[in-house]
Amino acid sequence: MDKEQLKTQAIDWLSQLIGTPRVSRKEKEAADLLGSLMTEQCGLQVQRLGNNLWTTAPGYSAERPTLLLNAHIDTVRPVSGWERSPFEAKREGGRIYGLGSNDDGASLVSLLQAFRVLSSRSQAYNLVFLASAEEEVSGQAGIASVLPQLPTPALALVGEPTGMQPAIAERGLMVLDVTARGRAGHAAREEGDNAIYRAMKDIEWFRTHQWPLVSPLLGPVKMTVTVIQAGTQHNVVPDECRFTVDVRTNECYRNEALYGLICREVKSEVRARSFRLNSSGIDLGHPLVRRAVAMGGKPFGSPTLSDQALMPFPSMKMGPGQSSRSHTADEFVTESEISEAISHYITLLDGLDIRS
Repeated sequence: MDKEQLKTQAIDWLSQLIGTPRVSRKEKEAADLLGSLMTEQCGLQVQRLGNNLWTTAPGYSAERPTLLLNAHIDTVRPVSGWERSPFEAKREGGRIYGLGSNDDGASLVSLLQAFRVLSSRSQAYNLVFLASAEEEVSGQAGIASVLPQLPTPALALVGEPTGMQPAIAERGLMVLDVTARGRAGHAAREEGDNAIYRAMKDIEWFRTHQWPLVSPLLGPVKMTVTVIQAGTQHNVVPDECRFTVDVRTNECYRNEALYGLICREVKSEVRARSFRLNSSGIDLGHPLVRRAVAMGGKPFGSPTLSDQALMPFPSMKMGPGQSSRSHTADEFVTESEISEAISHYITLLDGLDIRS
């Protein structure tokens, strides 16, 4: 197939996916559709676990390193403000509108086309394409459930909207549920110990504290209080104040270690929902990064989370579209971005020695 045929087919697949609602944890119908496209139109042997699909290029050898190509099937829920139907692909002026067009359908279909071309040529690596589920919620039934079923990757290229620029580092995420405790009393008298006032001191610490280790690509750790809940009625001094902190980590701190440092500093009770979403990335000197730079790429650190956080091996994030369009009303990707992404992926990976 030539470049135009690859683009036309990819856009058709994307349009079908947009027309198939695939909100996280409800991707079954979309996974069924993609599995049929991969089998019937691409002639691939597809394996499935839950709503995750993967295929391995012919000629697998345990003697060669494995390169994983990954993008996710699922989307967030549509936000308010859509002027078009989020579940209907609209092609207007070279753009394709629809929920998940930019995040992450364009990367998904572009990487699938690149996989087909690359696997038809002799490579020094094994090649695996994985379409994963539950990425938007970092779900347990997503990529984490599939990785043990795959040949252990030496490297992964994760398709996410980056304008086809190489994201060589990515922030991690740790969500903290914090509880300040006081003592209830009548608001009209000098009674009780107001839990809100206790919480305010810790909230101010989260707002102002600066962690000393700063990443050259990702900057400092960022902590943001995002939810506060307290009180039952106006005349009762609250005995409990709960708040949530969104912590975006850099590669200088592992989540669990940072949690321990936070617990030493605040007076309230702190519970982490998970430690599993650590910062991730790849060395500037890796052959994949060097080739991306030789092709005009400008490495950067990404503030947004992806399935990279669950990959215990080197990984780089790169794909068509722009992160700023993700999770917005009237989300779109352009036809030219898909065409260019397919060609770029193929040039980037064809003949690459992925051993660092």
